[in-house]
Amino acid sequence: MQSDSTDRDAAARGRSRRRFLALTAAGVAGLAGCSTQTATQTDGGGPTDGSGGDGTDGDGSGGSDGDADGGSTGDTTTPESVVGTPLESWSGYDPGWEPPTSSPLDATLGAEVLVENLEVPWDIAFAPDGDMFVTERVGRVLRFDGENVSTVAEPTEAIDAGSTEPGSDERPWWVKGGEGGTLGVAVHPTFPEPAHIFAYYTYTTTENGERTKYNKVAAFDVESETPGEPVSTVVDGIPANSYHNGGRITFGPRNYLWVTCGDGGQPDDAQDPSSLAGKILRVTPSGEPAPDNPDLGGDADPRVFTYGHRNPQGVVWLPDGTPVNSEHGPTGRDEINRLVPGDNYSWNEVYEPDDYPGSGFHPPLFNTGAQSFAPTGSLFYTGDAVPALRNRMVTGGLVSQQLIVTTLTPEGGTLPPAEDAYTQVTDDWSDQAYTATVHTTMKNELGRIRHVEQSPDGDIYVITSNRDGRANEGFPREQDDVLVRLTQE
Repeated sequence: MQSDSTDRDAAARGRSRRRFLALTAAGVAGLAGCSTQTATQTDGGGPTDGSGGDGTDGDGSGGSDGDADGGSTGDTTTPESVVGTPLESWSGYDPGWEPPTSSPLDATLGAEVLVENLEVPWDIAFAPDGDMFVTERVGRVLRFDGENVSTVAEPTEAIDAGSTEPGSDERPWWVKGGEGGTLGVAVHPTFPEPAHIFAYYTYTTTENGERTKYNKVAAFDVESETPGEPVSTVVDGIPANSYHNGGRITFGPRNYLWVTCGDGGQPDDAQDPSSLAGKILRVTPSGEPAPDNPDLGGDADPRVFTYGHRNPQGVVWLPDGTPVNSEHGPTGRDEINRLVPGDNYSWNEVYEPDDYPGSGFHPPLFNTGAQSFAPTGSLFYTGDAVPALRNRMVTGGLVSQQLIVTTLTPEGGTLPPAEDAYTQVTDDWSDQAYTATVHTTMKNELGRIRHVEQSPDGDIYVITSNRDGRANEGFPREQDDVLVRLTQE
């Protein structure tokens, strides 16, 4: 007999599924029925030592968040009592959490396609009521609310970004806009009061008579009649290029906004704390530095939480509040890092595993060596819908076209088996706070996986990036790009 909690979880997943089924009746162009093989279809058209919470030591005395170049404008009307709250008030806080000791490959995972023909989706964020926000790199933020699909933000100043057609054999590698465009999305901590979301996007401006690219984070009102215009700029002046734009934004346990900034083609600037290139920022919803961000001295930007990054793509938190990121390396050398406020993560000085000892740089938990995973958006899964992944870090893989499942075992803990793992990192060069056991799964089942996200009711959602011109043979399919929900058989 099922427990009451199991019944409730099953009912919640049923309601979640009906939310997408309801889209069929909403009259959105091209909608199809939702099933494992058929799904909601969009129109596909173009747009006109961090052991404490939030990277602190748990009492609010660790690092803090900061602002971006040019400061912030406007006010996101966030109650002061909400921002910088104690770690212990975080709903996900569990200082006694335990990592699994089994293999995630003991179970078989499946994927239920819910939405088809998205156009290079990049990020997912959920509102507390379960509404889902999805960015498309071509210039839109979509809202799925169970009754309809709507475009709630369409940044007017964002660069034009392109995509290949569904089912196309073209693999140009570079599409219009390169790796830039409309990237990350985050939902205001007190949504819907205010009804603000945040978007990270690339834009072009003129400086000294020349066109220059930057990335920025701006807040948008989802109820506005002018979805192209932000209500405020939160972070501006992030270096941009056709590649290495970073772009993930997410709110951490203490309601600070974390922003991942790539080096923007300026690798030397990753070592300069006064530049936003190659940094992870931590700011308030209005863009001010978090009060307890690290003091890096000199003219360092106070919004910088960590530096020396190449192209950070994801940030997650362990249940005790420890922040961890996933990051693209050069020709492989992809990393998973434990984030400690003020630490230097070595780009572009050191990136070979054996060069970390004695270097003074913070070593990674995992480095792929010459093998390229191209790790993207991540989650630390705490739900029950996919038990095999509970209390593990789950990361998308672009060029590797797979899910990367990392079990992080604290020093002295019982490790999961290594026999079926890609690797179990016990080398002296690695960060000794945790042992990373890395498994891979769902190879070539979905193609290029851009992001994975957990919904409020504990499901795992995945978006693909098969129409970005870089997919391997067999992709993009006619239904790409897709939003899927993971299942466990």
